[in-house]
Amino acid sequence: MEIKELKKLFSAEAVEADIRFLEPMRGHTSLRIGGEADVFVSPYDLRSLCNLIKVSRSKGIPVLPVGGGTNLLVRDRGIEGVVLSLAVFNSISVLSESADDVFIYADAGVPLPKLVEFSRKHGLSGLEGLSGIPGYLGGAIAGNAGAFGYEIKDTIVSVSVVDFSGSEKKLEREEIDFSYRSAGIPEGSIILGAELRLKKDEPEAVSERISGFLKEKKTRQPLGERSAGCVFKNPEGYQAGRLIDEAGCKGMKQGDIEVSSIHANFFVNKGKGSAEDFLRLMDKVASRVKEKFGIVLEPEIRIVGRC
Repeated sequence: MEIKELKKLFSAEAVEADIRFLEPMRGHTSLRIGGEADVFVSPYDLRSLCNLIKVSRSKGIPVLPVGGGTNLLVRDRGIEGVVLSLAVFNSISVLSESADDVFIYADAGVPLPKLVEFSRKHGLSGLEGLSGIPGYLGGAIAGNAGAFGYEIKDTIVSVSVVDFSGSEKKLEREEIDFSYRSAGIPEGSIILGAELRLKKDEPEAVSERISGFLKEKKTRQPLGERSAGCVFKNPEGYQAGRLIDEAGCKGMKQGDIEVSSIHANFFVNKGKGSAEDFLRLMDKVASRVKEKFGIVLEPEIRIVGRC
């Protein structure tokens, strides 16, 4: 659909939102890379979100939800259709509690650092290992984010989604096929938020664990540089970063994209790197690892956009 047709369509529908056309995606990714999205939409409320999905899908317009853009590589030719941001949906509320547990609901647009800080402040355990991971809760659920033996799936009670028809639905934990870096959320569904079960603990103990994990992460990862987190998944029984390092790839460059000297599974944008640079470097690194170890690396980073 042409841009002028999209403008006419969304102006005629009941969609209260921040709507931007031909929006550069480099401003919405931690890599600062990416071409233009045909339409970038941030709905102001759930009704507008559901209406947006209904009208888009009735017209065959692709809808791509993005979170904080922290594990995202957008190709240089941009993204067709609608890019959906749930940044406005960012509240946390306490639902109930028992002698040992506290049940909370957090929207998909809650930044993970905000959620971890909430757990620190209230002495709630279960999220400590997610300290230092950027992005939003929705993306963390979709990718089953984790570190230091923690995974977001371990706290999930249920996940609220908008399905393909634009209707709200709740998925119970047992309905969700969580696996390594995947939640198996039904295709076409968009995560709205989740009910989490956290354990009561001493605030000082929770704070100490969070601070310890964050300190360790700062020494092992290039947190101050423009990256998208881990590029490749860890093959079973191996660490991708170690394989890449032992294959001699640290410091390897393609254009302005470089394999980090701190953690080899992080690629950093040193200047005006492009998605093409990033993808070529991925191919080179994966080829070296396969040649040396016979192991095929699979992307952990989410790659989207026109080829």
